[in-house]
Amino acid sequence: MSEKKMTSSRRHHLKSLVLGIAKGIMAKEVAQVKVDKEKYLSENCPPLSMPGSIQELQELCKKLHQQIDSADEERYDLESKVGKASKEIEDLKIKVVDLQGKFKKPALKKVRMSADAMLQALLGSKHKVSMDLRANLKQVKKEVKEESAEQVGDWRKNIEDKAGMDGRKKMFESEA
Repeated sequence: MSEKKMTSSRRHHLKSLVLGIAKGIMAKEVAQVKVDKEKYLSENCPPLSMPGSIQELQELCKKLHQQIDSADEERYDLESKVGKASKEIEDLKIKVVDLQGKFKKPALKKVRMSADAMLQALLGSKHKVSMDLRANLKQVKKEVKEESAEQVGDWRKNIEDKAGMDGRKKMFESEA
């Protein structure tokens, strides 16, 4: 027990120091984001000058619409890239779980539903499918075993008949 426990006042002091450092880092990040935003806007969005005539105003509108269209195309392209990347990430996560062999089965809810209701849910309300599951079952006739009457005789005779390889051969031939 050479390890000493830290006093609560020391722990509180260290915690306040860490929080102070984190607060300073966060303030720097916020300021950097603000500077980056202003820089991006000054590069990509020049200040708007309002023209006096209607012709110049229409040209400005056309120019703005072209910029909007290009921005929408860029946004769409980036969204599709992100979608593909996220799908690939999900596939890789599933692959990793499969390779590890640790798959947790989700808790399934019990649903009370008849076969007709299941088919209607799967196929939609257009298809009227009625399925009588009992009608599809085979009719099986019970066979009466006649072997029980034969085995009532002398048990020693049966053992002697089945002894050795000849007996085993007879036994397999009689069963087949």
